[in-house]
Amino acid sequence: MSRVQLAINVEDLQSSIAFYSTLFDAEPAKVRPGYANFAIAQPPLKLVLIENPGQGGSLNHLGVEVADVDAVDAEQARLAGHGLATIDERGTTCCYAKQDKFWVEGAPNGERWEVYTVLADSLTFSGPGPATESCCGVSEAAAQAAPTASACC
Repeated sequence: MSRVQLAINVEDLQSSIAFYSTLFDAEPAKVRPGYANFAIAQPPLKLVLIENPGQGGSLNHLGVEVADVDAVDAEQARLAGHGLATIDERGTTCCYAKQDKFWVEGAPNGERWEVYTVLADSLTFSGPGPATESCCGVSEAAAQAAPTASACC
């Protein structure tokens, strides 16, 4: 299954979780310090909230979550065939998940798109790999400084 991912920066994680829980009539699939995500069935959406003080209400990035590594590879090959440049990130830890993914460059308005699959859950926001210094526009230090949220999943 593929679904669009919308990752937004929020000022206050808890109030954002409350709002989006009501809006989509769903509870978060994962809550970690400074981070929450929702796996919405209808419409098919992965909504990611990233606590990023001073950036609330802005887009962090867009993405497409795919079922497995084969789908990541197929999409990367398809987009390369259309001349779109990609930045590969395999075996990286970002947003409390180990992922294989790539980023698409060249959007007319500069938006960031990722195509990814989750390989495993992670207890850390980021880790070894290209995203170590900054995961989705948030540094590890900022993620660790965020208020502690309750963990689920």
